[in-house]
Amino acid sequence: MAKSVEVSSEVSGTVWKVMAQPGQRVTEGEVLVIVESMKMEIPVEAPCNGVLQSLSCEEGKPVREGDVVAVVEAA
Repeated sequence: MAKSVEVSSEVSGTVWKVMAQPGQRVTEGEVLVIVESMKMEIPVEAPCNGVLQSLSCEEGKPVREGDVVAVVEAA
């Protein structure tokens, strides 16, 4: 049985770019979302190999530190 893993933003900021889409296979360390905070671009990476189940953020929208931005089904 596959395990779902929540992926959280490590910083508060604005979603600058969404790099992956639900249903896409991802590898551990692959950038899912880039968050802009204080003029820096912070990547949010996949914690494991698997399939991106969902995204709960949009480009241009704010996120807070600790917000879940994606869910990956571990392979």
